[in-house]
Amino acid sequence: MRILLVGCSGFVGRALVPQLLEAGHSLILLSRSAAPLAGLQHPQLQRLQADPAQAASWQRPELQQALRASEAVVNLAGEPIAEKRWTPQHLQLLTSSRIDTTHALVVAMAALPQEQRPSVLINGSAIGYYGTSSSAQFSEDSPAGTDVLGGLCAEWESEARRAESLCRVVILRIGIVLGDDGGALGKMLPVFRLGFGGPIGDGQQWMSWISRADLCSLITAALADQAYSGVYNAVAPQPCSMATFAAALGRCLGRPSLLPVPGPLLQLLLGDGAKVVLEGQKVVPQRLQAQGFQFRHGELSAALAAATT
Repeated sequence: MRILLVGCSGFVGRALVPQLLEAGHSLILLSRSAAPLAGLQHPQLQRLQADPAQAASWQRPELQQALRASEAVVNLAGEPIAEKRWTPQHLQLLTSSRIDTTHALVVAMAALPQEQRPSVLINGSAIGYYGTSSSAQFSEDSPAGTDVLGGLCAEWESEARRAESLCRVVILRIGIVLGDDGGALGKMLPVFRLGFGGPIGDGQQWMSWISRADLCSLITAALADQAYSGVYNAVAPQPCSMATFAAALGRCLGRPSLLPVPGPLLQLLLGDGAKVVLEGQKVVPQRLQAQGFQFRHGELSAALAAATT
């Protein structure tokens, strides 16, 4: 397939792009950054630099041509949630990078003649859609949370659903993605390897996770298999507590995991952004399991071993 990738130049894209190229797809990667993607060079990979949150970007001839030529679009655009304090300016960036990008993309798709539109849109979302809870379990049918992230994700998904009259739409509510070179695990690994690791906060909060390899396999499957449609929780079948996660990571590395990171310290550093790490939600991949998706790393020990070796 010819695929337009939006916001796929970071942590997930570093694994997704090579996998799609290996599968024989040709790719156009659109991102704000002109930096090379981990040095990857390939004759079937084209780079375009533009801000996809700006409607004017989608009026550029080269981007309109890329959209017309694409049979599928993967949109994972979004500023990282838990890496900075949620100042008004940063909240605006969190919002615009997701909602404005998806809105502008769908408007640009709708402007094309029907025969030139992509046949499928894979759009990111997050398990933050559900809000946080220490006791509830969330499936795809659960309602949106009433907090900031719940509202952001609900609006993000609403923009993606505007494309349902244009093509097949798959929305992935992505959990904590495990890989050694980014995300939560990437930040924890150096500390654990030095022997100073431990759970963040009280350790009782839920972590609903997915290996990066499984997320990339899910995206690849959803592109090709027309049975995929609607919302899916992109998480492994075994959510766990932060304490369980820290203990498993310590065992995987052969290091202690007894020194907790105090919640107040994290709040001091990240402000409201600490909420993502200090509070959690127990999310299950009900629709993926019903559809028969095969997780390569469905167990935490296997996912950590794959990510750290």
